[in-house]
Amino acid sequence: PDCHLSFDGSYYSVPYTSLGHRLEVHIHEQTVAIYQGQKLVATHVRCQKRGQWRTRLEDYPPYKAEYLKRTPEYCRQQATRLGPATSQVIDTLLADRPVYRLRAVQAILGLEETVGPQRLEAACARALYFGDIRYRRIKDILNAALDCEPLPEAVPSLPEPSHVFARAGAEFFAPAQPALPLDWPSASPGPDGTGLPPTTSGPAEVQP
Repeated sequence: PDCHLSFDGSYYSVPYTSLGHRLEVHIHEQTVAIYQGQKLVATHVRCQKRGQWRTRLEDYPPYKAEYLKRTPEYCRQQATRLGPATSQVIDTLLADRPVYRLRAVQAILGLEETVGPQRLEAACARALYFGDIRYRRIKDILNAALDCEPLPEAVPSLPEPSHVFARAGAEFFAPAQPALPLDWPSASPGPDGTGLPPTTSGPAEVQP
C-alpha cells in the first residue's frame, strides 16, 4: 500500500512507476533487492522483524514526495511548539509506522491554521483524555467547540466522614487487666480498710 510492497510481514517502498507491474523480491542476509523483470528498481536494508517499514522518498510521485518532506522529526518539533498535549498525540501516532501515519499527523498539525494553537492544544488534551487521538476525532472536537469545555474530574472527590468515634482507637487495644478468681472476697473494706483479706504474721510452719 502507498508505494510499498509487503514481504514476510514487512514493507518496502518501490517506485510509483512500478505499481501494477509484476515484481520479484530477492532476499539477502542484510539487504532486499526488488526487480521489475531484469531491471533493479529498489534496494533496502532488510527488516529485522515483522511490521517494520523501509521507505525512500524518491519512490513517491513528485507532488507526494514534497508533501512527505515534512518529516516525522519536523512534525515532532512543531508539536512541541504547540504544547505538551499536542506533542503527546504526535509522538504516539509516530511511534508506530511513522511514514504510514505521517499524513494524519500533518493533517492534525494543519488544524492550527484554522483554529489557532490554543484551541488545537485543548482539543488534543481532550482527545487524550478520552483515548481517541485520530485526526477525525480531534477535528470533531473542534467543530463542536468541545475544546472550550472543561474536562471532567479525573478522580471524584470523596465525601467527608459523617461520624466520629466517641473513644480513641488506642483504648480498644489497651492491655487487658488480669481477672480475679471467683472466690476472691468482695471489695468491701476489711479491718485495715484495704478490702484485702486479713493476713497473719508469725513464723511459717515448715512441713517435714
